[in-house]
Amino acid sequence: MSPPPPPLGRARKRDAQLFDPALCDIELVDVRAQFTQGRWAKARSLLAGTGDDWDRRGHRVVVLAETPAAIAWAREWLLAEPDSADAATLLACAAVFTALRRKGTPEEAEEACRRAAALLPADPTPWLGLLMLSRAFGTEEEFSRHFDQVRARHREHHHAHHLMVAKLAEHTPASGHDPLHEVYDFAAWAAEESPADSPLAVLPVIAHAERYRVLAATHGRTPDGATAHWSSRRARQVLRSAFDWWLEWEREDHPRNRVDLNFLAHAKLCEGRPAEAAALFHRIGSHATRAPWSYPDLDPHKAFLAARSAALGTA
Repeated sequence: MSPPPPPLGRARKRDAQLFDPALCDIELVDVRAQFTQGRWAKARSLLAGTGDDWDRRGHRVVVLAETPAAIAWAREWLLAEPDSADAATLLACAAVFTALRRKGTPEEAEEACRRAAALLPADPTPWLGLLMLSRAFGTEEEFSRHFDQVRARHREHHHAHHLMVAKLAEHTPASGHDPLHEVYDFAAWAAEESPADSPLAVLPVIAHAERYRVLAATHGRTPDGATAHWSSRRARQVLRSAFDWWLEWEREDHPRNRVDLNFLAHAKLCEGRPAEAAALFHRIGSHATRAPWSYPDLDPHKAFLAARSAALGTA
């Protein structure tokens, strides 16, 4: 493992960057600034250069698609290049976010995703768009079918697996702290099916956090309940395995690695291991993510800063 970065610098300057969905993709940050002004030429070059790095492509498309007026600029690009799979995919995901904001219809977004999927059949990204859409508007069967389509194209798709875990965690909330709940079995299976250096090794931790979100919302957030959830034998095992994986592999090259590190730091604090959480906070830097710091009903900004201060001893 490479040495940790230097201690966090001026807090105010760094904190201004918290919760940027681009995470540590500096190239994406620059392109997004151009795209929000209607200049899509750099987005064109960025997505062309991303190629079939499907996790990175999905991450970049989603971040660009979330920007204001993304649907207008993507449509302008597609008018200029009607056969561009990149333009069609960006337009499709922008339509998904428009539907999620209730400013467009799910039917329009689904049609756009299917058009994009036909232009580049190997690309899982339009199916990721359909997965996000069915998460909000579809049936369980549709959601599972879209997940299978993503996985058929990229077996280790990071974002898709996170969405599936979040969905499964919401099943049978009344069953409480069930160590045999299906979300844990799915996460363990997906981690075991993946190569040794795959960030899906952290998926069992994600499962525990998502289940905590559901149980806290259903049964109330009590200290005893949180302690029981994070101190169970299974929780301790998956947290130890995930932390050991991070120490050995430390996948800094993955575009969504800060998502995993935020979940792992959160879990380590819940487990009562601030020293291990501190190492993770150093690596996270200013790249905080709203989940899981918002779980179950917290202000993520305040929760992240308080957790970081507690771990680093700066409270």
